[in-house]
Amino acid sequence: MQYFSTNFKLGILGGGQLGKMLLSECAKFDIYCIVLDPNKNAPCSSLATEFIVGDLMDYDTVLNFGKKADIITIEIENVNADALEKLESLGKKVYPSSSNIKTIQNKGLQKVFYKKNNLPTSNFKIHGNLKSIKTDLSENKLTFPFVWKSTKFGYDGKGVKIVENKNQLNELPNLECIVEEKIKIKKELSVIVSRNKSNQESTYPIVEMEFNQESNLVERVICPASIPLSIEETAIQIALNLSRCLNHIGLLAIEMFLTQEDEVLINEIAPRPHNSGHHTIECCHTSQFEQHLRSILNLPLGDTSIKIPGIMLNLVGENKVEGDVLYENMEKIMNFKGVTPHIYGKRKSRLNRKMGHITIVNQNLNDAIEMSKEIKKIIKVTAK
Repeated sequence: MQYFSTNFKLGILGGGQLGKMLLSECAKFDIYCIVLDPNKNAPCSSLATEFIVGDLMDYDTVLNFGKKADIITIEIENVNADALEKLESLGKKVYPSSSNIKTIQNKGLQKVFYKKNNLPTSNFKIHGNLKSIKTDLSENKLTFPFVWKSTKFGYDGKGVKIVENKNQLNELPNLECIVEEKIKIKKELSVIVSRNKSNQESTYPIVEMEFNQESNLVERVICPASIPLSIEETAIQIALNLSRCLNHIGLLAIEMFLTQEDEVLINEIAPRPHNSGHHTIECCHTSQFEQHLRSILNLPLGDTSIKIPGIMLNLVGENKVEGDVLYENMEKIMNFKGVTPHIYGKRKSRLNRKMGHITIVNQNLNDAIEMSKEIKKIIKVTAK
């Protein structure tokens, strides 16, 4: 099939910043893109060839949207997977597949999938409610501390809590969840795998993620990660095995724990471009967004090797009350050599909302790290 400057239509479910950056690659190839999002002012609204306002979780909305496109992809997992399954039965190409989306939408199903396929992950148990957790504690089947995760709709640090004592149990919602062993973590890593229908596959260099302890959001991504070659090889092989087990088409981001004992464990996955891959726009020969496009269109995959080391800093809202966004000291940080800001186009800022990111490149990774620390002190995202 011809994709460039033709009547081919790519449908993207979700109109956020990931979709916006994907649309930039579609524009480069002159691909007609239809985007569905519930927010009429979503970041994609100004760039999409055709932008439709609608509920991503509504069956009929997603079904009718998908009928307009030749290939459907996502930039967020919270979509109606049943509608995508129906579209597949009608002959539409959906990447990632509806079955993979259903697995990934539920963190309990994710963990079961890892165990079933002998993929390393932390010990866990699925609980139907809070009472079940309390029963395990009373019977000494569970001890503090542990990690609590809601099975559904957790996103950007939400739906995850570290429970240290009995008093914190009262802060947990009464819903289906998984309880995980609290791992002693040395580093948090991410591997992004790309795979097309021709079974061509590649991985990006492993990155290290540093999280904000209060918001549980990624604060900084370091490329490449400073890890021994043996650990790098292990993590890449785990990522490839996972992608093959899912028979995944497109991009698959795998967040991993490197334990104090140098064991590599899968934490969570995302079947799309990912926050841990934004640096690839400046740092790698092929960005994650172009690679996702190449993968789902079954085109030859691009070169994922590093052009230059770099750091990605997330820009998140610091204001507790929502208001019109204000980027403070942007001119100052643009005086730094090797700095590229990316603004997502969200007009309203609120606490911990992802508003943009900054990439800092330097042939000396340590210099880039030090520069990122300085920039972090200067740039502020607030509201007027």
